[in-house]
Amino acid sequence: MLDVFCSIVSLTVIILRTLALREKNVLPLTIESEMERLAPGANPERLFRIVQHDASSLARIVRVALAHLRWPRSENVETVQTRARHEMVRLEKGLVVLEVIIGIAPLIGLIGTVSGLVHVFASLGVSASSADPKLIARGISEALNCTVFGLGIAVPSLVAFVYFSKKVEVLSVEMESLVTDLLSKCYHGRLAGGRAKTQVPAQTVTPAEPATPEIAPMA
Repeated sequence: MLDVFCSIVSLTVIILRTLALREKNVLPLTIESEMERLAPGANPERLFRIVQHDASSLARIVRVALAHLRWPRSENVETVQTRARHEMVRLEKGLVVLEVIIGIAPLIGLIGTVSGLVHVFASLGVSASSADPKLIARGISEALNCTVFGLGIAVPSLVAFVYFSKKVEVLSVEMESLVTDLLSKCYHGRLAGGRAKTQVPAQTVTPAEPATPEIAPMA
């Protein structure tokens, strides 16, 4: 019964992750092409309007980057990295369920096998003289089927887990590359201007007035 439950959960997670990790849901082609089209130092207003109504992971990260362009670049990068880690958690959602199923499915099958063998040998010990070898062999075969069923759940779950983990890694690298390039374009030529604006003018030193000498009273 537990094996059936594990198989249903595993299949559900695989279907949901397949739909969620489609490239068009994570890296929309419209946003990606607009980011590549943006010239260094140009106004990203059009890109901002595009990502404003998009629910993809890339759009959420780009919105954070564009919303903090007034900040220094180092602070903006830290904010973007924080949002990117949050998006990574969203992309990896459900993979921990597959990881748990990979571990417990063979064990559940092993428990069924051991339990079945215990019942077979227990019945053999009660009536050893009248035991039918065919029934014993059938009982052992049914017990071993539990292990086969458990492995049949664990192996596809393992394949799906490795595939989705690698896909999340590839998508995160692509998003990092696009956003890094976007920040370089948005902050292009801003460093020199920032230095010129933040130069502190030299302070004017006012000469001190000469001290008035005190005249001692005549005796």
